[in-house]
Amino acid sequence: MGDRVDASGLAVGCEHEVRHRLQRCVAALRRMVDDGWFSGHQDTIGMEVELDLVDPLGRPRLVSDAVLAHLGRTDMQHELGQFNVELNLAPRLLHGSVLRDSERDLVEVLDGCRARIERLGARLLAVGMLATLSAEQLTIERISHNPRYELLSSRMATARHRPFLVRIVDGAEPVEFTTDSVAPDAATTSLQLHLRVAPERFTAYYNAAQAIAGAQVAVAANSPYLLGRQAWQETRITLLEQLLDTRRRNEVRAGVPARVRLGDRWVDGPVELFDDLVRIFPPLFPTLEAQDPDAARQAGYAPTLRELRLHNGTVWRWNRPVYDVQAGRPQLRIENRVLPSGPTAVDMVANAAFYYGLVRAIADTDPPPWRQQPFAIAEQNLHRGARDGLAARLSWQGGERPAARLVEEYLLPAAAAGLDAWGVDAKDRDRYLGVIEARVRSGQTGAAWQTGVVGRLENRGMQRITALHEMTRRYGENAHTGAPGHEWPVC
Repeated sequence: MGDRVDASGLAVGCEHEVRHRLQRCVAALRRMVDDGWFSGHQDTIGMEVELDLVDPLGRPRLVSDAVLAHLGRTDMQHELGQFNVELNLAPRLLHGSVLRDSERDLVEVLDGCRARIERLGARLLAVGMLATLSAEQLTIERISHNPRYELLSSRMATARHRPFLVRIVDGAEPVEFTTDSVAPDAATTSLQLHLRVAPERFTAYYNAAQAIAGAQVAVAANSPYLLGRQAWQETRITLLEQLLDTRRRNEVRAGVPARVRLGDRWVDGPVELFDDLVRIFPPLFPTLEAQDPDAARQAGYAPTLRELRLHNGTVWRWNRPVYDVQAGRPQLRIENRVLPSGPTAVDMVANAAFYYGLVRAIADTDPPPWRQQPFAIAEQNLHRGARDGLAARLSWQGGERPAARLVEEYLLPAAAAGLDAWGVDAKDRDRYLGVIEARVRSGQTGAAWQTGVVGRLENRGMQRITALHEMTRRYGENAHTGAPGHEWPVC
């Protein structure tokens, strides 16, 4: 979620000054791009993994404060719920053994933390949505003690001016509820993939990421249950699009964009995305920093643009543009947010390999897909892939075909070519894309495994809530083996 924020730091009542400062931040960014501030670029990746805290029976444990204090890791931090934490893997150059090294780092953290937090009655679980959560655990009283989250919830509620509504009627089972806060967001945990890009390649990589979002979620679906009901294969997508919608009724009728969305068009560069951000969305965290962006730039050092970065953190594009400064050097990244967490380290790195390879291959295609199809197709594919998983029918290059067939026949070979273009080790390429291929051929995503197990348990006479707890317990035990999810037994 980003920087720590509390109410005392907000410039409430200074709307005109805040908007003017945000516009100046965008103008400063535009000049930096035009003046070559991002030269000397290297292609790097980063990973953020959100995790749930559960007890040995798969029930949520609201002990994030104690867990983080006990672990004392600088690469782990709070997330929205008291049963969530976030792990940030260090950036790596995108070549050679980057995939293998990322899996090693992830396994070391998950295995190393397991033994240390067992004394707290907690385990780390990587799953897109925790099936054992109840409505009582998704309230404002259960969110993290980081003041950012309570402030975010209150500011969003004020902006919306009515209860938040979630209504999912086109899934396997209907789900509908209202809430007075965004606390149900804590039900979702994701794998967020960062790709540092040069400004001149940003358009190609960003549009490529938009084009493949539907295939990504179809292949990686791992979030079928919400409040005890089976909804979409990747329910995170529709839940967050509805829950984090701050628009009032007249704004919805007027067609004002929502804060969570894929987008509305193919883009021509990074600055236009930040310009849209300022032009369309009122800031939830209005701030006026001491640093003047133009003065910093004219003095020869990269401005932090903190006002713009805070604002960007409250608009949740499924592919989000990111401006950052590290070691005094500015950088632009694409943050891919569509993927769920889990099931295992090898699954998540396989999902990353599929994404990075495919983005490169599509970006290198001439003519690119976004010159041949309307943007609405990408958005349609995202929602079909999230709803139906590998059974979804996706549109690609003028035709429509089942997701599993599209991935196996076209997208996996393209991803392999993309990883080759990055210079990724061939053995690692084959290993991780092989996990995707085996998953697609078996049809067993994380979501399919979850629903399969629950269905069998219910057929044996078990009640739904008991079946969900037993499934989650088995999920944790299988994940601890390290075997990819498509190899887990459904029994």
